Amino acid sequence: MRVFLCEFVTGGGFAGKSLPASLAREGALMRDALARDLAELPGVTLTVAQDPQAAPCPFGAAAEVANGDPWRMWEREAAACDLFWPVAPETDGLLGRLAAMGRAAGAEVMAPSAEAIRVTSSKSLTAARLQAAGVLTPPTFPPERLPPSMPGPMVSKPDDGAGCEATTLWPAPPSPRDVPATHVLQPYVRGMAASLTVLHAFGRVSVLAANRQDIVITDGAISLAGLQVAALDRAAPELDALAQEIAAAIPGLDGLFGVDLVMPEDGGAPVAIEINPRVTTAYVGLREALRLNPLTLLPPFARGPIEPPPAWPVELRL
Repeated sequence: MRVFLCEFVTGGGFAGKSLPASLAREGALMRDALARDLAELPGVTLTVAQDPQAAPCPFGAAAEVANGDPWRMWEREAAACDLFWPVAPETDGLLGRLAAMGRAAGAEVMAPSAEAIRVTSSKSLTAARLQAAGVLTPPTFPPERLPPSMPGPMVSKPDDGAGCEATTLWPAPPSPRDVPATHVLQPYVRGMAASLTVLHAFGRVSVLAANRQDIVITDGAISLAGLQVAALDRAAPELDALAQEIAAAIPGLDGLFGVDLVMPEDGGAPVAIEINPRVTTAYVGLREALRLNPLTLLPPFARGPIEPPPAWPVELRL
């Protein structure tokens, strides 16, 4: 099986531009973890997209992107492979565009459906879909529609964004003119920040790891400093139920996906904050946590459902 792995940041997404150091480091961590796991699978011949500015991937053959149009190279490599695995932020439609490109090239694509990517790429669409399905999630408003009676604190973030990009904590509800029109506002949920690494395959939804996030707030700016992969009990009924409900609410959310959530400090049910329709940074520690190659649980590398093994905590610093 010929596999083409394309991590956007290290694989040419910044061709002809300066490569952002922090994005490149996180991208390389995910790329190398996936490439290692792909390369050791029997019968796999791996090619990895490579920006010369980025650290080289130690696994697979490099498909180098020069200063030209990376999309041409990506499309060529996707057309030559059996399986295309895009790793990209959902921002600006990047993940959706890459997945569509791979499917148009005739490759099997390791990504959710186009509709699932479209919904989860928007904070407001995600919130509306989850609320309609009865999944606990914060109410989400465009700045100009924030109810006057809504108390603080509030969080603002881009409606079309990934990770903690431009995410801000406001002690009191901000004036609409202080928040970009492309952002959304949500009530701040007090509690422990966490995430789920979820596998949806063979008609089953399994939480592979429940992770604790180390969130840092500096002058209102919210960022992720690290996480403890598998630090929480993935078998907790409320976490399993949340994963099941999300998969049912967003059809086509297949393969590996992530859920950002908060475990409220009052002991209430977990609150879903965001859905990531892709591999997340937690994957970097997943192999060590499960003590096996996680890809052996996924189609097309697994022939049928396999019960995930116990998970052990792994510390990741970013």
